[in-house]
Amino acid sequence: MLNIAGRNFRSRLFTGTGKFSSAAVMRAALEASGSEMVTVALRRVDLADPADDIMSVLDRERFFFLPNTSGARDAAEAVRLAKLARAVGGTNWLKLEVTPDPRTLLPDPVETLKATEQLVADGFVVLPYINADPILALRLQDVGAAAVMPLGSPIGTNQGLQTRLQVEIIIEQARVPVVVDAGLGLPSHAAEAMELGADAVLVNTAIAVASDPVMMARAFAAAVDAGRLAYEAGPGERRSQAEASSPVQGLDFLRDE
Repeated sequence: MLNIAGRNFRSRLFTGTGKFSSAAVMRAALEASGSEMVTVALRRVDLADPADDIMSVLDRERFFFLPNTSGARDAAEAVRLAKLARAVGGTNWLKLEVTPDPRTLLPDPVETLKATEQLVADGFVVLPYINADPILALRLQDVGAAAVMPLGSPIGTNQGLQTRLQVEIIIEQARVPVVVDAGLGLPSHAAEAMELGADAVLVNTAIAVASDPVMMARAFAAAVDAGRLAYEAGPGERRSQAEASSPVQGLDFLRDE
């Protein structure tokens, strides 16, 4: 079971709430995913309003809401959004996103570290979204991040785990859970991240824009479970030379005639 900051999660698939064609489709897909952690953009949702389009269709007892600071361009904006969310929604959990460039949506490492330090000091449970930078991941853990969320590839690109080597290093060094976030476009991408030893993955676009979001959500759930099982099973060593799977001794008689 995955534990982040003292809270347990049975599912290692985290999901988002953006880009779905309707609230009903979103609800059906998220329920099919088995996910327990759902991230919501603070700029799109009113945590204090039970009639909000997102809040009204998702069961607060079923899903744990993780507000995110999507759209924040620097640490000051992210901290302001976080405090506003805590004031109206009562939660101190936060997915920290600081993305100053709207074209690439890549996270700003300097501002992310600065915001994490401030928010942790102010009592927040911070899960920062970051480039797959092993040094930054260590620095964030040093200042109290509850988890780190390195990207597989840029948000919404569906290009998969382009940062595999760096994510491997982050996992090897991690003292907190590692959640691979962004760019996972297929269930096989999620399985690859889990086989590496990631503690969880976060998927939004790939599920939301699929022709059948409910079916795709089920596929991601199965892939995450399979990838985790494979990691825990202990994969065999990768080799550069062939090695027969059946014994070759005792066949000399075939060549003696």
